[in-house]
Amino acid sequence: MLREMKPLSRAEASLRIGRLRRVPCLVTLIILVEFWAQASRQTATGQPPNLAKDVAVPMRDATTLRADVLLPNSTGRFPVLVYRTPYGKDFALKEYKTFEKAVARGYAVVIQDVRGRYASDGEFNPYRNEGRDGYDTIEWAARQPWSDDNVGTFGLSYPGAVQWLAAVENPPHLKAMVPAMTFSTPRNFFYSGGVFDGSWLDWIWLNIAPDVRRRKNLPGPKTYKEAAESWKNEHERMQSLVPLRDLPDLKQAAPFYYEWLSHPPADPWWDWAELRNKYDRVHAAVLNISGWYDEAYGPDGATTNFNGLLAARKGGKDPRTRTIIGPWTHGGQEETRSGEREFGPSAAIDYDELILRWMDHYLRGIDNGIDREKRVRIFVMGENVWRDEDAWPLARARSQTFYLSSKAEFERTGSLQKSIPKENYAHSDLKSDPAHPLTDPFEGYGAHDYRALAGREDVLVFDSDPLPAEMEVTGPIRAEIYLSAGCRDLDLWARLLDVAPDGTAFNLMSPGLDVLRASYRNGSLEPEFKGFSTITKMTLDRMLTSNTFLAGHRIRVQISGAFFPHFSRNLQTGRSEIAASRTFPCYMRIFHSAKHPSRIVLPIVSR
Repeated sequence: MLREMKPLSRAEASLRIGRLRRVPCLVTLIILVEFWAQASRQTATGQPPNLAKDVAVPMRDATTLRADVLLPNSTGRFPVLVYRTPYGKDFALKEYKTFEKAVARGYAVVIQDVRGRYASDGEFNPYRNEGRDGYDTIEWAARQPWSDDNVGTFGLSYPGAVQWLAAVENPPHLKAMVPAMTFSTPRNFFYSGGVFDGSWLDWIWLNIAPDVRRRKNLPGPKTYKEAAESWKNEHERMQSLVPLRDLPDLKQAAPFYYEWLSHPPADPWWDWAELRNKYDRVHAAVLNISGWYDEAYGPDGATTNFNGLLAARKGGKDPRTRTIIGPWTHGGQEETRSGEREFGPSAAIDYDELILRWMDHYLRGIDNGIDREKRVRIFVMGENVWRDEDAWPLARARSQTFYLSSKAEFERTGSLQKSIPKENYAHSDLKSDPAHPLTDPFEGYGAHDYRALAGREDVLVFDSDPLPAEMEVTGPIRAEIYLSAGCRDLDLWARLLDVAPDGTAFNLMSPGLDVLRASYRNGSLEPEFKGFSTITKMTLDRMLTSNTFLAGHRIRVQISGAFFPHFSRNLQTGRSEIAASRTFPCYMRIFHSAKHPSRIVLPIVSR
């Protein structure tokens, strides 16, 4: 969820690093003496004796970033794990036990504040500098006298993204990485389906702006606690304000937010954050981790990055990449529950052990069997079991189509049929009003019971018959919806839910993969507006999950024109909510006739 002076070319950087690695023995001795002097000073203040605080790490543009360095108590050279964070290295060291476990296992650990955050110098501009700064930090770690030249990286969310952005710069000493719950493309990160991600607002307000205000002495909340308290009172105003670019609250603390807003989803400007065309530059062993209830970019990122690496490494005996996807929310990998859905004791994993086992094999050469394991490990919800697979998607999955159907003109709950129904009303209508958008009644991500949304004027639901036997849906999901509306532009949400016999209706993924803006339905640079009342085919093909619908359960497709405040609202005037404010309510007509058969295509795994 980053900044710059003129960078060195890769060739220049390599030459400079080469010269730095050939330092005289006397300089090496001085570095060691200085490190242990810092460690001794930490001992005097009650810190662990193997911890050096605020070690200066120079970047290629002369900016100094600072890191805490932990070493094993023994002497010698060690493989190094690098963790880079915008959330404060002191907080990370206090809250997470991964670092202590790694040191006890024989690793040196570098915990660094990224540029412009907490102890590090420079200006924070999310993600923009993480490729170069990550490269420089990894190579700095490799040439330290306590390093054996083998460097690995790990971290979740932003600390996951920084790994990928550094890896595509191809640092020579990066041998292994474990990026968790992060992205593959800015087009499904800053935006999704052409719609701007509304969660950036609270991320900046709560996690980024307080430290910026503290550093620059700006007015407003300067701690997380203060920001959280003010968010309670201000979030409705901030989230509802249009145009988005007129929000005054972040002008000083987060100018980068307004720069993001100035670039539409397909703008080539975003290519600095694109990973999908750069996998051949990555030579580290990569373990990708996400959860079905992770933020939408997470499972898409884990599977896309995994398959991209496989393609780039085709023919190798060990492609050195795997992916693991559990039933978790963002950061909830050690929990057995996601939202209101309990998955049993096997759902939680030992995240630290997962990281260290990967590093043991690819940094230390320990034969622990990782290279002989299947490449994909997924948690099948509903049955609540883990399963190992050879590939993603599953080769044995077969496509099953369910057609949307309705028997009456004003029916709010239609049905899903396995064939195009002959006795079927041609369409269903729902209202979409940007001034009063459908709003998620739940604040947190995870599985929630959305049965109360059925029957609303701005929602349509289509249910299958109760299933006579279990049906496993594992893999990519595709929805093809034919619609028209008396407005120039609109958003389409097509959500997949599991409805239990008691009516409980659980979503199967977090919002974001299941939305598509009509004007960006073809991924074009400029918006392609549909004609008034013309029938337009909308194809949503980025959804994915693994869930077994138990016998007696129903499959539900939920259709709406908004799902606020997760993503920005379409004004439905043809003008962007980033630059305009006037809204236009209209009715959307969903077609389900033989000529326009709206449908959802599910990957069914035979039992």
